[in-house]
Amino acid sequence: MLLGVIVLYLFAAYILIPYATKGYAHRHPAFDDNARITTTGDGHPGDPLNVALIGTKEQIEALMLVAKWEPAAKLGLKSDLKIGVDTVLSRPDDEAPVSNLFLFGRKEDLAFEQPVGDNPRQRNHVRFWKTNDADEDGRPIWIGSASYDERVGLSHTTGQITHHIASDVDKERDHLFADLKATGDMELVYAVDGFHNQLEGRNGGGDRWYTDGRLFVGVIDAAKAENRAP
Repeated sequence: MLLGVIVLYLFAAYILIPYATKGYAHRHPAFDDNARITTTGDGHPGDPLNVALIGTKEQIEALMLVAKWEPAAKLGLKSDLKIGVDTVLSRPDDEAPVSNLFLFGRKEDLAFEQPVGDNPRQRNHVRFWKTNDADEDGRPIWIGSASYDERVGLSHTTGQITHHIASDVDKERDHLFADLKATGDMELVYAVDGFHNQLEGRNGGGDRWYTDGRLFVGVIDAAKAENRAP
């Protein structure tokens, strides 16, 4: 009996538990090394990070399209003029640009939006940055910031024309992940509790935000993403 207990202990301690821990880490990567808040181009605090996805760039782009989120246009004279005209004329703009926010010393790698009604003053939007980390399959880990644009106005810090976000950033986080889960293309969705210690603040436009501190993480189902590839 004693020998059996020793063998069971050795199996659990040196095989079973390390394997389970490795599997958990594979599916639930840590985000301790990541920043918590983005910054604006002039160094002001930006919007808080509240979402993350694990998958390739192509898998994320395909997933967002299925979830009915469109790629945001790049900033430029043409796109800026278009959103200005669309705002005045109350015309929908599925690809209206988003302002640049910065993380890891660079602007967002991907940006998506989902219009609300017929005017680009209001929209759902999310930015993603590719981190230096990857899962065991080599797929990159992306972290992002989802927030809801509720109106257009002047920045409280620079006086420039900008979108002002709704204070409840958790609501936008929840909305995005509801859309992603509805696609059926998510292998796993979970929350990292206590990701934020600072639960409220103001972004570069002077907009107040608050959060429950959780980061929502989604792992894209690689097999389903492969089936959607053109």
